[in-house]
Amino acid sequence: MATGELLRRAIRRHRGRMTAGVLVLSLHQATEAAVPVAIGIFVDRAVATGRVQPLLWCVLMMVVLFAVLSNAWKTGARQVVWAIEYETHLLRLEIAQRVLDPRGHRTGLRSGELLSIATSDAEKAALVMRAVSMGAAACTALIVSSVSLLLVDVPLGLGVLIGVPLLVLGIQALSPLLTRRTSSQQEAVAQTTALATDLVSGLRTLRGIGAQHNAAARYRRSSEATLRATLRAASTNGLQDGVTTALSGLLLAAVAGVSGWFALNGRITIGELITVVGLAQFVAEPVGTLGYASQVLAMSRASASRLASVLSAPPLTTTGTSTTIDSTQPLLAVEGVSHGTLSSLTLVLRPGESVGVLCYDPRDADALLTVIAGRAPKHTGSVLVGGTRLEELDVDAVRRTVLLERHETDLFEGTLRSNLLADAGLERVMTAAGAADLIEELDRPLADRGQTLSGGQRQRLGLARALLAEPPLLVLHDPSTAVDAVTEELLAEGLAEERAGRTTLVLTSSPALLGKMDRVVVVSDGSVVAEGIHSELAESDPAYQEAVLR
Repeated sequence: MATGELLRRAIRRHRGRMTAGVLVLSLHQATEAAVPVAIGIFVDRAVATGRVQPLLWCVLMMVVLFAVLSNAWKTGARQVVWAIEYETHLLRLEIAQRVLDPRGHRTGLRSGELLSIATSDAEKAALVMRAVSMGAAACTALIVSSVSLLLVDVPLGLGVLIGVPLLVLGIQALSPLLTRRTSSQQEAVAQTTALATDLVSGLRTLRGIGAQHNAAARYRRSSEATLRATLRAASTNGLQDGVTTALSGLLLAAVAGVSGWFALNGRITIGELITVVGLAQFVAEPVGTLGYASQVLAMSRASASRLASVLSAPPLTTTGTSTTIDSTQPLLAVEGVSHGTLSSLTLVLRPGESVGVLCYDPRDADALLTVIAGRAPKHTGSVLVGGTRLEELDVDAVRRTVLLERHETDLFEGTLRSNLLADAGLERVMTAAGAADLIEELDRPLADRGQTLSGGQRQRLGLARALLAEPPLLVLHDPSTAVDAVTEELLAEGLAEERAGRTTLVLTSSPALLGKMDRVVVVSDGSVVAEGIHSELAESDPAYQEAVLR
């Protein structure tokens, strides 16, 4: 999706409210422009003549004019604000849906940057409707003012009609620079937000290794770069405001001077002089509004570009439409796969089998997980799930069949129970995950990201959540790295009891877990080099002994 298309779609999605808002706001600006005209008529027909009846009619006309003026602004602004807020909400939902897409995305952006786009950029992109509505209303005011001036005096009207477009073009000349600087500012803000998010999530680790001072210095540099980008954008914004005000003032002075000369010569009446000066002074407001609208439009365009880059980013993996999974075929078959550090690796899991995989090089484990997750588009060989190639399966069918639980666990603010999303069988899986000590604390309040829990508690809760899902194939990556030896043994025994009828693949170097597997596959230099049960491998393979026995 291109930037322009995203902005046009925002207006189309709310065309009913936008049409109503633009019409009513244009009415407001038309009545604003009519005020100096009405005052001029008031002076010529009531004040100058001293007659009571025209005076009463003029007072009534002013009351009606101001009643329409105030209500039109309130009604029109409400319609436009509603459209802006709702569009912001829709854009945030789209970004969240894109980010949470199980196929992943190729944006290359970190979580903090995506958060900035979903919040700040979504809000600023929706402001395109404010720019359009304000710009249309300002144009209406200029048209009404110009027509009124032409009716008073043609040369005066022509002067305004020629001067105002030149003024607007001069203001627009700064818009590309403002767009570029606003875009740079938004990128800098997103990068600083991403860095802050990373630092907060890794604060314990940074303190543990004594790197908090280096991290603070890095954040300070990023924050200072963001400040410089913001000041550059603000200086351009201020320059545009200054140019708009200066040129509007010069136009007002020129019109007022010429109309005053015409009044002294008797070419126009005192009421018409008041109308001309009032309109010339009023014209500065819609011209300034056009300048502000161009600033908002530039800001919206910059944010919309960032939104479009996420929404149009291709998925990490390609999926098909097949839902066929043959229960008689191996639930997972990795056949001759080469990806990353893997080299022609073959691994087959039969239904109901528990297989442990020991990778001497952690990069082999990461590459194998990437392949099983379907996020390795450039690889040789094939990955079959129930006899069907992974890339041919519908994404929902894959998710119903394969659950990959990495050792990083995402927890949300609420309670332990709300993070597990189930009540049935809760105590059973908590015990199986080695988290029996947390059963009595299921209703305990939980901070965002589970910061009030230890690393081992977070890891065991993630495992319990995976077990509750009861997937046909459960893939675990180092599920016991953050627990002590006693808890690790309890976890291994619990998994052995819980895995009945389920196919389980565990990538680990834990002897407690490997000892409970039906078989163990050893991977070295990207290929399978040994296979057997844990006890046999531990006795016969020195390399295995060195990697596993503690």
